[in-house]
Formats: sequence, C-alpha cells, structure tokens
Amino acid sequence: MDVLVTGGSGFVGANLVRELLKDGLGVRVFVRPSSHRSALEGCNVEFAEGDLLDPASVRRAVAGIRVVYHVAADYRLWVPDPEALYRANVEGTRHLLAAAAEAGAERLVYTSTVGTLGIPKDGTPGNEATPVSLADMVGHYKRSKFLAERVAEEWAAHGLPVIIVNPSAPVGAWDVKPTPTGRMIVDFLQRKMFASLDTGLNVVHVRDVARGHILAAQRGRIGEKYILGNQNLSLQEIFEILGQIAGLPAPRFRIPYPLAWLGATTMEGWARVAGGEPRVPLTAVRMARKRMYFDASKAVRELGLPQTAVEDALRDAVEWFVARGHAAVSLPPRSRVLGGAARGTRR
Repeated sequence: MDVLVTGGSGFVGANLVRELLKDGLGVRVFVRPSSHRSALEGCNVEFAEGDLLDPASVRRAVAGIRVVYHVAADYRLWVPDPEALYRANVEGTRHLLAAAAEAGAERLVYTSTVGTLGIPKDGTPGNEATPVSLADMVGHYKRSKFLAERVAEEWAAHGLPVIIVNPSAPVGAWDVKPTPTGRMIVDFLQRKMFASLDTGLNVVHVRDVARGHILAAQRGRIGEKYILGNQNLSLQEIFEILGQIAGLPAPRFRIPYPLAWLGATTMEGWARVAGGEPRVPLTAVRMARKRMYFDASKAVRELGLPQTAVEDALRDAVEWFVARGHAAVSLPPRSRVLGGAARGTRR
C-alpha cells in the first residue's frame, strides 16, 4: 500500500483521498469502527479500523506505508469534556508519529490549522513566521492543535521527515457533517443568516487543500510549515458572493460583538442544562474578534499550491449542499453569477 490517510472520512481527508486515487496511488484509510464513511462514497480504498489512542491499531495501520497523511483531528469548538480534544489531537498525534517512525515511513504530512499561527496586530496577513504563543490560542480546540503542532516539530527535529500544513477555511464538496464554515453556507442557503459579524476569513477550495497535502509530501522541506490558503475576505464579502451564486440577498445588519457574545453564552448555558450542542459556541464568537487573514505565498512559491478562484470554490460548495438536500434553492446558471465580487481583495 502506498499511503495512509487518517481522518479520511472527514471533509479534507475525503478530498485528499480522491486526489490520491486520481494519481493512481493505493490508499489505506484509518477510521474508527463507528465512523460514518459517506464522504468516501465511490472510493476504492482499504480501511484500517482502530483509534489514535490505541497504539496497537495505529501500528497496524502504518505497516508497509510509504507516506502518511495525518489529517484526523477532533474539530469541535464546544465540547463538554475539553480533555477529549487534547487526548485526540495531542496524544493521538504522538502515537501516530511514533508508529510511523517505527515503521520507517518516508514522508509524513501533519495537518494543522491556521488557527495555530500568529496574526499581526497591524492588520496585515499572518504567515508561517508570525510570532505566536500558547497564550494567543482562543479555546481548547486551538490550544490542542497548537500543542500537537509542537509534537510534530519535535519529531522533525529528531529526524522524522515531517512536513506541517496549515489549511485556512476550506470550502467545496463532501462537507458531510458539515464543518463550521460549511454550516455557515448551509445556514445562508436556508435563509437563517440575518446578520453578519465584523470579521473575516482566508477562504480556499478544499480540492486545493487536498492537492497541497500531496505537494507538501513531494516538495515540502522537513520541519517547515505551509499555509494552504487563498483569498482573504470579510464575512460580508463571503455572503455577497454566496448571494450572487444562490440568487439570495446578503444580510445587511451587523451584530455588535457584545450582543453576539451574550447570545453565544446563553446558548452554551442552555446546552449544558438541556444537553446537545450550542448552535453558536462562545469560542467561535471570541475567535471572530480577529480577522483570520493569512498569506499563502510560501506554499504557492515552494509547493506550487493551486489557487482556484474563491467564487468557484463557494459555487462548488453550494451546488454540493443543494444536491444533497441541505437547502431547497434554485441556482441561477454559472454564467449569470457576477465575477469579480471578491477579486482584488487578497489582503
């Protein structure tokens, strides 16, 4: 078998699996027995069942593998037991890298997030070298990924051929759960987005993120980090593009941060009393205080990271969600969607 993908049943992982299969590679996917595998519909892969917290199953999964893509993570902005995030994201990464080292893997790509990177105070986009510390991390998810990234760097410093990639906010097909960004798109299509916040994201096509993983394994420098991103857009700009794609009005009202904070706090309190999850976690609101703008030029320059137009990425996401019944929207033809709504706004 050529490659192992952990988290292959998730959004980024499933798209990575598809790109690897396009390249003619044999793919083994490491999944929990309980994992839903609908995102891998039609994919000819080998499944290895286990758990990142079970070292024996991890060792079985990496046996005979040349390249390991560690995409799996517990991606929740709210969780009743925060320690679950640290076990999965930090200890799970430690187990996976140890097993890969023992098995003699030739290359390992660790999937982090731009959430672990620094954001300059002057409003310019962050990059791989922007200073940052654990104290800058908002919420347990970011903190757990920050610590897991340090584990990957430690292994690289000891000679393991690890490359780190930091995806921004991917959008596109096969967002089954969906992810928080995908949920925002679905809410917009379902006409639940009546207002926006004064924030922004770096948006990238998930297919480019998947290809960026493969390019990192082929061309990345050991121990280096690469931002897999594309265009920096305000939340309002994202809604305007979505509005053009779906033929729906973009929200015009902007929620003041204190009101958003109060609403999220109330939702979390109710979730703890009644069970379930808050629709808007407080961590998401706290994260929105900063515009998550980043510069992906290092990955473009060193890896050849593709830069699919963000309008196309959002259109692909909308079409997939509509086709899967997430929203009843009659989409205008692509030719009617106004181009350039967000072009020229790379910050």
